[in-house]
Amino acid sequence: MPSSSQWIAFLVASILFIQVPGPSLLFTIGRALTVGRREALLSVVGNALGLLAQVALVAVGLGAVVAASATAYTVVKLLGAAYVIWLGVQAIRHRSDARVAMATAAPVRRGHPVRIGFTVGATNPKTIVFFVAFLPQFADPGGAIAAQTMLLGLVFGVMAAASDSVWALAAGAARTWFARRPTRLDALSATGGTMMIGLGATMLTVD
Repeated sequence: MPSSSQWIAFLVASILFIQVPGPSLLFTIGRALTVGRREALLSVVGNALGLLAQVALVAVGLGAVVAASATAYTVVKLLGAAYVIWLGVQAIRHRSDARVAMATAAPVRRGHPVRIGFTVGATNPKTIVFFVAFLPQFADPGGAIAAQTMLLGLVFGVMAAASDSVWALAAGAARTWFARRPTRLDALSATGGTMMIGLGATMLTVD
């Protein structure tokens, strides 16, 4: 299982990633602004379940990689660190996306909000790559990788759902606050992207 230091690093890194505006956050904001807080919260639940389904698939895959080759696992970690840096660059380049989501109402999607959220969470290819890149950084290669990945993914999913719920509840007030100075969201994305680049660089130097 991950050590205490790995857990601390994982929790800090997770908080950072979760707070950088991404597909789940933009989806939550859009639902809150178009169909209300209750529907948005139910969508958050569905999205979290979809993410957990992805985590389960990733956990099985990483377990197979480690069983086949320790070198392959190291390659996955290095590629993951490079991907984290790329995500940071993308967050800076597309820092206006969250502001646009706040300013415009997305079309209302029909159907049960939990089912809609699950579909969004389970079919997002970017999060699959993200989990493959992110979770191995905090697992003990000498332990059961699949079990560790599932546990880390579960904790990440709970944290993400809690954060998205706060955004859903605060969407109305947040929209008014950000509308007074829209560049605040741009600054949030750019700052988060810079921190992600730093985190990815650190991952490249840690064994």
